[in-house]
Amino acid sequence: MKRRWKIVLGALGALIVVGGGGFAYMLTQPPKPAKIVEAGPTGQRIEGGGLLANYYPGSGTAPHAAILLLGGSEGGLGKDMRAAALLLQAEGFTVLQLAYHNAPGKPAKLKNIPLEDFYRGLDWLKKQPGVDPARVGIVGYSKGAEAGLLVATRYPGIGAVALGMPSSVVWDGMSGENYMLGSFSSSWSEKGKPVPHLAYKGQPDSRGLMAVFEGGLREVDRNPAAIIPVEKYTGKLLLVCGEAEKLWPSCPMTDRIVARAAKAGAAAPVVLRYKDAGHGVMGAPFTDDKARANWSQMGGTEAGNAAARADSWPKIVAFLKAGLAAPPAPASGS
Repeated sequence: MKRRWKIVLGALGALIVVGGGGFAYMLTQPPKPAKIVEAGPTGQRIEGGGLLANYYPGSGTAPHAAILLLGGSEGGLGKDMRAAALLLQAEGFTVLQLAYHNAPGKPAKLKNIPLEDFYRGLDWLKKQPGVDPARVGIVGYSKGAEAGLLVATRYPGIGAVALGMPSSVVWDGMSGENYMLGSFSSSWSEKGKPVPHLAYKGQPDSRGLMAVFEGGLREVDRNPAAIIPVEKYTGKLLLVCGEAEKLWPSCPMTDRIVARAAKAGAAAPVVLRYKDAGHGVMGAPFTDDKARANWSQMGGTEAGNAAARADSWPKIVAFLKAGLAAPPAPASGS
């Protein structure tokens, strides 16, 4: 027993060194509080009824299509997704930027997060003045993309979904015990029960945590219940990935989503791939050098990530406008 724990502790030390800040975050109890940005003059903070969010009513003439906007494992309500919310608002969408972990009133760790939090956000959004409840979509990236695709397969009526750095599976919860000692929790839960989840496998290498996710995917056939059933989603789907990704294998997982949809006879997702971009491939176009440099630490070049965002963002907006367009008015006299 003593030898076993020496091995575990030695491996833990190696993981912290190799995995860097991301792994240190997962082991911290509690994690460093995430940023909770203000909504700004065109939005408002929503607190209560189980929600913590920034709300941005659409500009222009109502009724508006509405977007549930989901950030990633950073948690809270971040600056990067606020920038996306403001751009979507300016395009006429009503947007709810939702906090689902590492925020006041939410779980600190990203494990067993209730899907009911997302359902509640969608329910609330559809009831807001000026929103057309029949025209609702989801935009998310990284862990928010994982949640977004999962929610779209379970919550009826989502018309369009745009996801960056997506996942084809539900992963273990983001915690040290899952990485080191076994598969103890899911990232998500429903009705109090963990959603079936894929275990992390192996150890980080010179790329960081990429090998751990690749190891898990190699064993997904042993746990098919962890695969997100994209064929159950009947709306429009757009996926964005960077081939120079360093955090997790989002382009291979994008390929798995596309392949599963094709095998099931479901509609083919739209895919945007960028060779020189990494985990910063999707989002509002960069407006400052610091953000561009920070995102490049997770793969791709600064120029590659910036070019990917500049190219993909208008395509995302066009996709959402087409997928959430109002039905044509009936002809007069009909």
